[in-house]
Amino acid sequence: MYRLVALDMDGTLLNSQKTISPRTKQAIQAAREQGVHVVLASGRPLEGMTNYLDELNMHSEDDYVLSYNASLVQRVASKTVIRKQIMTGKDAKNIASLAHDLGTFVHAFSPVRGLITQQANPYTQHECDINGVSFTEFDFAELSDDEEIIKVMMIADPEVLNAAIPQLPADLYEQYTVVQSAPFFLELMNPNSNKGTGVAMLADHLGLDASQVICMGDAGNDHHMIDYAGLGVAMGNATDDIKAIANFVTDTNDNDGVAKVIEQFILNK
Repeated sequence: MYRLVALDMDGTLLNSQKTISPRTKQAIQAAREQGVHVVLASGRPLEGMTNYLDELNMHSEDDYVLSYNASLVQRVASKTVIRKQIMTGKDAKNIASLAHDLGTFVHAFSPVRGLITQQANPYTQHECDINGVSFTEFDFAELSDDEEIIKVMMIADPEVLNAAIPQLPADLYEQYTVVQSAPFFLELMNPNSNKGTGVAMLADHLGLDASQVICMGDAGNDHHMIDYAGLGVAMGNATDDIKAIANFVTDTNDNDGVAKVIEQFILNK
């Protein structure tokens, strides 16, 4: 019945040590041997996903990857983009101004400049370390209005970010997709960009409908795809709002939650 499985990475596929357990690898391989498409869908850039794609042997033209919360959907082998929904320099400047007013830092990902920030902060190196990228301090005022920007992030200690979010203007949620991917990361993207629309497009590309799709995640940026999927799965470590919309709650990321879903619903173990 299920022909496509979309997996969030951090807090879902990856355990607390940022590794994939042997049981999970085995379950994914078994599902793929049955002709099921398994794809990674992450807020990370592709550079931060490549090692895991290699580990799972997902590097053919029949393998797909959703990066930057599905702002980009690509074939893994050729990196051919089959869907792109991104932002502009004007958007980044507007968000940076708002971030300054609310006392948060700002990051952005540019196809040309890579990871940029107006001011390095305690979370900049974290972002670099998990994704294997470097950063550049850059004045966002120098961005041209029409320059391509993939996504922008407002970043702060959780208590600062939690205080800032209620102060966001209501129309911001109409201009952008706004999702919280971690207690310290608020991500803003093209309004047509989220994991749900990305997975839906890929399913259509593969000739599938939502009833044939399983999506698994743990955080706010997984909401759209869990809501879309025929079987939307929340991890045992997911936030309460994600558990509330899920069709099924599995075990935690540290206790093979992904493997247990694949075993039960695809491998019929």
